[in-house]
Amino acid sequence: MESFGTFGLIAIIVVLFFLFLYYVPVVMWFSALVTGVRISLLQLILMRIRKVPPSAIVRAMIEAHKAGLHDVKRDELEAHYLAGGHIERVVHALVSASKANIDLSFKMATAIDLAGRDVFEAVQMSVNPKVIDTPPVSAVAKDGIQLIAKARVTVRANIKQLVGGAGEDTVLARVGEGIVSSIGSAASHKSVLENPDSISKLVLNKGLDAGTAFEILSIDIADIDIGKNIGAELMMDQAEADKNIAQAKAEERRAMAVALEQEMKAKAQEARAKVIEAEAEVPLAMAEAFRNGNLGIMDYVKYKNIEADTAMRESLSKQTPGNKSKKDKDDKIS
Repeated sequence: MESFGTFGLIAIIVVLFFLFLYYVPVVMWFSALVTGVRISLLQLILMRIRKVPPSAIVRAMIEAHKAGLHDVKRDELEAHYLAGGHIERVVHALVSASKANIDLSFKMATAIDLAGRDVFEAVQMSVNPKVIDTPPVSAVAKDGIQLIAKARVTVRANIKQLVGGAGEDTVLARVGEGIVSSIGSAASHKSVLENPDSISKLVLNKGLDAGTAFEILSIDIADIDIGKNIGAELMMDQAEADKNIAQAKAEERRAMAVALEQEMKAKAQEARAKVIEAEAEVPLAMAEAFRNGNLGIMDYVKYKNIEADTAMRESLSKQTPGNKSKKDKDDKIS
């Protein structure tokens, strides 16, 4: 029992020792003291209570102190960490900006970091400009020939515009718009192929980097390819559309003519029916005349003879010239 009690006591002492080292970071306090950073042991303990990692704060202060950045304060680092910022990126950016003679204050750096941008990468881009390749941009010259251009845009980060400035996508969109405008204003695609630098000059003069987080240093046309003959295709499409319209109008006129023909046939059938109806009244009228004594039997005979003579004349008039000549031969023979 005594050995168990001794073992338990030792375990409690070890646990208390580690808890003491956790809440009282003596090692970090000593390293800060050695490097010349003034921070009290009480402040490190309060950082643990405020759930701020003392190691990150101490490392950032040591790095800033060694780089000669004496305006970096512990309270400001803690406030930036509690606001969700990256204190290591901020201190790295401040050190890089100081070495490159770039005017970057701690307040500006923390604002850029809290805005969601990588402030350290922005400082590096200010020292070493970045080259952005644009996607293929299609444009049509005034002669109707399509050109497909690719450009390389060299940009440098504009530290003062990183907060609230437009991003890389806006720069690419503006450059593409400038390329389309430049090619579209050219009288011939040949002039664009002969002088591709005219596109770069025209686009650069438009000040496309205004309101963005970048400064455009140069725009170089990497490649220009000839695409389709858009003008000819549009003329062909227009001619095909005109032909279809003309065919539709002709079909409409034909349908109207067919409808008119059918209407005339219907009117002719209607008139023929009226004639047949009138002819059917003749026998009835004759019978009524017989009954009333207005028509005699001799009058009826004369009517039939006239009708027979008329039928004979009509049959003779319908004979062909060949039949008539044969009849004349028969008459001569007889």
